[in-house]
Amino acid sequence: MSEQQNKDPLHGITLEQIVNSLVEYYGWEELGELIDIRCFNNEPSVKSSLKFLRRTPWARKQVEDLYLAVKKID
Repeated sequence: MSEQQNKDPLHGITLEQIVNSLVEYYGWEELGELIDIRCFNNEPSVKSSLKFLRRTPWARKQVEDLYLAVKKID
């Protein structure tokens, strides 16, 4: 029996881990400049960002794409 490996680079990484990693790397201010969404620019918090990103697919995609780009740099 052979095991199939998941090709998804985000497999096993939670949205919360992604947001925390980006905030640590960029900070809220720069992250808000890179991805211009209210939850990053107006009283930002991980909790409010997760709530917004979970129900807004286009914004989540932007965050995930930025995370993958950062991981390629590291």
